[in-house]
Amino acid sequence: MIDPHLEGKVALITGANHGIGAATAKALAAQGAKVFITYYRGPCPYSEEELRKAREAGVGGDILYRAMQQQSAEPLIRQIRSQGGIALAHEADLGDPDNIPRLFDLCEEALGPVDILVNNHTHCVLETFDPALVSDEEGGVHLITATGIDAHFAVNARAYALLMAEYFKRYLQRGARWGRVINISTDAAHAHVANVSYAASKHAIESYSRSAAAEMGKYGITVNIVAPGPIQTGYITPEKEAEIAVDTPLRRVGRPDDVADVVVFLVSEQARWVTGQLLYVGGGWRMHQ
Repeated sequence: MIDPHLEGKVALITGANHGIGAATAKALAAQGAKVFITYYRGPCPYSEEELRKAREAGVGGDILYRAMQQQSAEPLIRQIRSQGGIALAHEADLGDPDNIPRLFDLCEEALGPVDILVNNHTHCVLETFDPALVSDEEGGVHLITATGIDAHFAVNARAYALLMAEYFKRYLQRGARWGRVINISTDAAHAHVANVSYAASKHAIESYSRSAAAEMGKYGITVNIVAPGPIQTGYITPEKEAEIAVDTPLRRVGRPDDVADVVVFLVSEQARWVTGQLLYVGGGWRMHQ
């Protein structure tokens, strides 16, 4: 039996009320880590009744994805606790820099200093350079704007960088010798038609991550990037899911726990000699493309 040496470690996981973040929280808690999750429920174009019906139907598409995003984290916390784990949650908009030190304060007060930081939260509004691609379907595709660019970089790139900076500052202050940082990107970070600001902000995350790995390594911290392929977190329609499965070497769409298991490995003792790396997690989807 492999022991990842995570018993008693404190993990701060962002964007964890659903999808990859929630699966990661459950996976780390199952290994004995104490998890503190954060999430944010922004403005939503659908009514509560529409969201409820979407969750009940469980059919992939924009409305189900929004419904999953709008969930409270309390059911996840109860599930982790019912299985003997330790978990807390706090809702915060990470586009506001003032919320970042506050999160660490809350986590330290309740669970102790953060050993493992998993940055998973994201802001994604479809934007394009090409007027021909503008659409009102499935959440809409919009022409790129200064406001849209700023929103993506504030929540994605800037918040990821500031979370790492806050983590590192407190790590040094307490004289720690062991740390793990995982940043969740996407396999479409280099180019993404009709999602240009999202892709660019994710690419910035990868650059920040490599710089952090180079600078933090001598202090005992590994920093790695996980780039998922298509993962069914609610947004993939049944038709698109079938298309993706055919084009994926492992012949299915990814699930959140597929990514969570890789995160557990990268924060484990077994990954002590892995840092500054980007790992594509998509069943071969990126290779195939």
